[in-house]
Amino acid sequence: MAPPFPRMWSQVRLPLALAAERPDLLFVPGHAIPFAWPRRVLTVVHDLAFERHPKAYRRSERAYLRLSTRWAASRCRLLIAVSESTRQDLIALYGVPPERVRVVPLGIGRPSGATAPPSRLAELGVNGNFVLQVGRIEPRKNQVAALEAVERLDGVTLAVAGPERDPQLSARLRASSRCRVLGMVDQPTLELLYKKAAAVVVPSLYEGFGLPVLEAMARGKVVVAAKSSSLPEVGGEAALYYHDSADAAELARVLEVALGDAALRTTLAKAARARAATYTWEKTAAGVADVIRELIA
Repeated sequence: MAPPFPRMWSQVRLPLALAAERPDLLFVPGHAIPFAWPRRVLTVVHDLAFERHPKAYRRSERAYLRLSTRWAASRCRLLIAVSESTRQDLIALYGVPPERVRVVPLGIGRPSGATAPPSRLAELGVNGNFVLQVGRIEPRKNQVAALEAVERLDGVTLAVAGPERDPQLSARLRASSRCRVLGMVDQPTLELLYKKAAAVVVPSLYEGFGLPVLEAMARGKVVVAAKSSSLPEVGGEAALYYHDSADAAELARVLEVALGDAALRTTLAKAARARAATYTWEKTAAGVADVIRELIA
């Protein structure tokens, strides 16, 4: 269970515990290291979304993220970035020397085989041909472009699964007859959505790593993603891309190609599974271990 006040815990309770244990090195899988910890520390920076898209964050939240990440960037002899895209952000935005940042990609587990019964789709109002977008409803995830693209196509609906962070955006999506806002769904329902979706769309303006791309590819789905930030880095040649995240017309054209070419979908599904299989947590753990050994050598 997460502590009730995670920032207070990481800056007050954790340093007290560390003072008693005195480890040789503190590894923090997130970016927020204790300000009062004087010994060796290694942290993972997942993204700098709060710098690239500051309006998506409350002022206090943005201030804390900026302060804690800058502190980590200055305090850690080495940093781990989850993608080359995030590494380049650290270099460009915070002036971190390139030789201090190691890239260790995230992994993905095997998809769960358990799916909800097909009747669950009807309960959710998802009928017929649909494309799926998974992630928080917020401007950075760019659901508006996905909806506008779908509205340009015949006989296709957009299904959006994820927490509703922006009520106004949720209302805008719900106002369209071509969109189903599903909110948070359980894992069997999510697996069913992946299984039945004609394609998965990832039009994000920015992603530090691009787990939505990887999760879809692991299930052999055709992914249509924006050619932005880390998305092409993760998807490689196993996904389809459009160049301008905000260009709904271009997204619609790429979706139309994907939905209309069965042979292409078969080829991409095979390539997607193969590429996703190269992203394992074992590789991630080995990469982190290599950096730890480098620090304590």
